[in-house]
Amino acid sequence: MNKEVCLCNYLELDKLFCKDFFTGLKFRIVWATWVLKLKMVGSIEVMTRNSHSNGTISSYNGLEEKLDEFRRVLGKADGDLLKIVGVGAGAWGSVFAALLQDSYGQFRDKVQIRIWRRPGRAVDRATAEHLFEVINSREDVLRRLIRRCAYLKYVEARLGDRTLYADEILKDGFCLNMIDTPLCPLKVVTNLQEAVWDADIVVNGLPSTETREIFEEISKYWKERISSPVIISLSKGIEAALDPVPHIITPTQMINWATGVPLENILYLGGPNIAAEIYNKEYANARICGAGKWRKAVAKFLRQPHFIVWDNSDLVTHEVMGGLKNVYAIGAGMVAALTKESATSKSVYFAHCTSEMIFITHLLTEEPEKLAGPLLADTYVTLLKGRNAWYGQMIAKGELSLDMGDSITGKGMIQGVSAVEAFYELLSQFSLSVQHPEENKPVAPVELCPILKTLYKILIKREQQPCGILQALRDETMNDPRDRIEIAQSHAFYRPSLLGQVEGKTITAKNN
Repeated sequence: MNKEVCLCNYLELDKLFCKDFFTGLKFRIVWATWVLKLKMVGSIEVMTRNSHSNGTISSYNGLEEKLDEFRRVLGKADGDLLKIVGVGAGAWGSVFAALLQDSYGQFRDKVQIRIWRRPGRAVDRATAEHLFEVINSREDVLRRLIRRCAYLKYVEARLGDRTLYADEILKDGFCLNMIDTPLCPLKVVTNLQEAVWDADIVVNGLPSTETREIFEEISKYWKERISSPVIISLSKGIEAALDPVPHIITPTQMINWATGVPLENILYLGGPNIAAEIYNKEYANARICGAGKWRKAVAKFLRQPHFIVWDNSDLVTHEVMGGLKNVYAIGAGMVAALTKESATSKSVYFAHCTSEMIFITHLLTEEPEKLAGPLLADTYVTLLKGRNAWYGQMIAKGELSLDMGDSITGKGMIQGVSAVEAFYELLSQFSLSVQHPEENKPVAPVELCPILKTLYKILIKREQQPCGILQALRDETMNDPRDRIEIAQSHAFYRPSLLGQVEGKTITAKNN
């Protein structure tokens, strides 16, 4: 039997299954037989050293040299593995690990790339059925699973005879929050201590709402470490604290306070990107932000022909914007749904929300980077297609309820919801008051941010319906967004206390 005939027979059997002609023991026996025949005749090509695990051939040159250079920067000796681990397996965290695996995973004697996620998260029946459809629509994925003798479990899950788990399917290249985009197979670790205790590079792919808790756990395993790892945070969102003064807590600060790893070793990566599109090799940009000690070397290591990574020193603006864009993306989704994708309405919303973002960043940093270029693009793509914009659309259409919470099956954590509450709590403190341009009296900063106020009333207080966002935009008393930008740029609004700076000292974890 040649491999073409064997594959043809296999595909015919697959068509029969898809029509539900075989659903019992007989089908599974026949199926297993054909899988064994496929394996025996070697119908599936073996991947070469220079090909991606998901079936696409690598055309990149100089990867090993780039890896060697990065190893030297980190002080790795010959024969000593560079250990990279992702913590958290949401869409972006999983894609980030897969990009590294695709690029550098072939050099097994020099680098180890793994990802940690919690065990025990069951895949529901509807998702399992959809996953099976995705597998059968992609010949490269189908072949890979058969070659790995992993296809049968997806057959059984589709039949309802087996429960799949999120960590289990991640090993085969499927992220629960992004089922429609198969990744390369990943090395998954479910024991946190095993994953991180000797890692050289730790990638934080956790939601901001979980970052502090998990890194406090991680700190227990790093007590005996001689040197600190380099941490790359992908997390977008903030927390608010009101004692001893109102201040913002970003994910990089959470990690610093939880672990004691110096801030110079903690970087933030953000940019105008959608995870699935990046993995599908659509051209994208990103910025690695933080102290100069590591960021240029990390930027060079992460850069790929379709994923250009620049470096920047302004950690505060980029990390805060990472949280703000999710806030205003929810409103953008609401406006899009309520106006049936009116380009005019969306542009009006864009003008007002970006002016509020500029105003807020001037409170948080003395010389913030302007909302232009990559920062503006990052905001645009999130408002256009991010999960927070999708959430806003579904809420406005009535297809999702606020009672369902902010963790949505198939999408993951909707970070913008908690960020709305955090920014509102901070900016509603009268101790941070600014001069109102028309009323000529001090007011809390949030009074100059009508969209943020409206989102808070809709999402947190639930005092308004989603249509309230349109009422805010159409209010004839709404100022020209240019006025808000001029106020921010012409006044000394910077409040060091908002970043935990009190009389030249940084508020520590114990204060929080």
